[in-house]
Amino acid sequence: MSEPARDNRLDLDRDSVERGFASLVLTVVELLRQLVERQALRRVDVGDLAPEQIERIGLTLMALEDRMAELREHFGLRPEDLNIDLGPLGPLLPRD
Repeated sequence: MSEPARDNRLDLDRDSVERGFASLVLTVVELLRQLVERQALRRVDVGDLAPEQIERIGLTLMALEDRMAELREHFGLRPEDLNIDLGPLGPLLPRD
């Protein structure tokens, strides 16, 4: 006897797929933003940046943080939605 044919298609909701993809992309962007911010703060602490560079870095990081907030709001995401739980390793992003 042969088994009945199964429908292997996934029933995907476009909105949930879009939100999930946006969450993943924004998580990666947020991780990179935090890494760049930490590196910039280290360079400021070391003192190897000119005042103009410090000002430019600060303005750029603030603008990026504002844009991230806009994108989270657009996709209905909260900051904690971007923090993937890595199980025993803990969360991907540091908790503030």
